[in-house]
Amino acid sequence: GVLGSGDFARSLAIRLVCSGFKVVVGSRNPKRKASLFPAAAEVTFQAEAVKKADVIFVAVFREHYSTLCDLADVLAGKILVDVSNNTEINHHKESNAEYLASLFPACTVVKGFNVVSAWTLQSGARDGNKQVLICSNNQEAKRIVAEIAQVMGFTPVDMGCMSSACEIENIPLRLLPAWKIPIFLALGLFLCFFTYNLIRQVIHPYIREQKNKLYKIPIEVVNTTLPCVSYVMLSLVYLPGVLAACSQLYYGTKYRRFPDWLDQWLQHRKQIGLLSFFCAALHAVYSLCLPMRRSHRYLLIDTAVKQAVEKKMTIWVEEEVWRMEIYISVGIIALGLLSLLAITSLPSIANSLNWREFSFIQ
Repeated sequence: GVLGSGDFARSLAIRLVCSGFKVVVGSRNPKRKASLFPAAAEVTFQAEAVKKADVIFVAVFREHYSTLCDLADVLAGKILVDVSNNTEINHHKESNAEYLASLFPACTVVKGFNVVSAWTLQSGARDGNKQVLICSNNQEAKRIVAEIAQVMGFTPVDMGCMSSACEIENIPLRLLPAWKIPIFLALGLFLCFFTYNLIRQVIHPYIREQKNKLYKIPIEVVNTTLPCVSYVMLSLVYLPGVLAACSQLYYGTKYRRFPDWLDQWLQHRKQIGLLSFFCAALHAVYSLCLPMRRSHRYLLIDTAVKQAVEKKMTIWVEEEVWRMEIYISVGIIALGLLSLLAITSLPSIANSLNWREFSFIQ
């Protein structure tokens, strides 16, 4: 059973029908909402829908839970799956699932499916996160909901008792929680190297020789900053592993817990590595765009004019040509290897590799 007729309720009904379940939808306006749901799903009034189902997905907002109190007698003994989310983190003192359980003490409430989007439900688990986080105080109810999630193509994850519902409801509201420290680290390194390169390439020539080289700031200064950040970030991926190994050798055991700072560092290695690859990729794009700049064209024309005035036939320098050719070639190979490291750090790729294959690539 599905109580509600919004986007999520409709997507949920579609996915349940496609998975082979018999679905009945409860709505306050069944005639008007029937056309929104698949033909195989029965759309009726809420009271009728509740009578025909044992597992009921409550796809209504928390503010509307009280409207279901008239159905308390019919809902007694049923399994209610709360799929709601809040608009703010910790918006209420108690989670939506706990609030629903307090309104219907005769029912068994299970929190689940709130981290899955309506688009994922319609498209199938292949186009979104496969995990469905589930929590409840009743083990049998969790088992039933977990089996439903498996049949729908998702991977159920048992998050424990109902007290975990608040944490589960906060997950969709968090914006890149594991990326904050790596992003701030990358920005800090970028500012440091950018300031150094700005002083070295722009400010210093202006003070010493009165040469205006402000035009270098948007591309050249940024381009010399990006590889510095990329190198440091890449080294920060492997340095904590060395420190962890040294710690284990020093204490003579691998079971001693690492310090909090090292533990956090180890957990953020994937994000740091991907940011390193991002900076390297930007550096490659900036480097390829260097000859396209207007300033570079002016310098070429100036060089050609000076060559004509001095009546030089050629300014070819074999050593410089070879140095640049090798430099670019090695740079492309290095970017390819870094791309391989970045791709294998993605969960979908890493899960398909065994430990020996992953270690070989590293």
